[in-house]
Amino acid sequence: MGYGLKNYGDCSEEVIKGCPVEMVLHMIGGKWKGIIIDILSEKSVRFNELKRLIPGISQRMLTLQLRELEADGIVKRIVDDTVPPKVEYSLTEQGNKLSSIIDSIRVWGKEFLS
Repeated sequence: MGYGLKNYGDCSEEVIKGCPVEMVLHMIGGKWKGIIIDILSEKSVRFNELKRLIPGISQRMLTLQLRELEADGIVKRIVDDTVPPKVEYSLTEQGNKLSSIIDSIRVWGKEFLS
């Protein structure tokens, strides 16, 4: 019998070692999540600044990706009680741990492409 990993289903005994890898790939999968994590690893960023830093991403897609990362505990949304409200995004403790993995992926990708 396998065990469950949050909302990612059960893992069979045969693939128990691969389940955490698949879970992480699912969490950071997609075109934009790695870029978002990479940007937030350097500083907290407001939504519009983040949108400017990622050419080609739509407002809807950025919102969706940020919500998914927030739901997975990678990104935190900080709302300042001002008028208009100031909203910043930053990495959680888990997100900061993940950012070093994203950095390693970047290094591997550069080596692979050269």
